[in-house]
Parts: sequence; C-alpha cells; structure tokens
Amino acid sequence: MPAYDPTASDLANVPRNTLIQWQLEAMTALHKLSTGQQGESYSYTQGDGSKSVTYTRANLNDLRAWLAKLNAQLGLSSGRRPMRVIF
Repeated sequence: MPAYDPTASDLANVPRNTLIQWQLEAMTALHKLSTGQQGESYSYTQGDGSKSVTYTRANLNDLRAWLAKLNAQLGLSSGRRPMRVIF
C-alpha cells in the first residue's frame, strides 16, 4: 500500500482548522454511535416533502475510515505499524 500523500489528497486544500473541526465531529459521532447514545434514524419535513436519514452501526467502518483519513491529513498517523523489539 503506498504511503499517504497529504498533498495529493482530496483534502489537500481544506484549511487545517476545518480538518480539526471535522475530526472532532467524527470522533464525537463515532463515540455516540459506538455507545448507543446517537439516534440512528431521523425524519424531517422540507418544502418538497418528507426526508429521512439513517445512521447505523454499519456506518462505523466508514466513520472510522473517514477519521483515519482526517488524522492522516493532519499528520497524526503515520500509517506504519508499531515496531516490536524481540529479544
């Protein structure tokens, strides 16, 4: 797998403060969905009719991937595995 290149990412031109805000929102959503604190289905009405959106635990992997991408863009993850010392 090639190394993550933040200059070639679709997030390359997003301001750092925005990335940090998105990261905090993603971490909060992940926590709430993981602990059952987040509602999973919402409905609302607009001028053009009723709308609904559903978030499920199945979205956790997508949310984790998004959080990993944000972390990589912010330089918070190297993508490397931890090194082990064996004696």
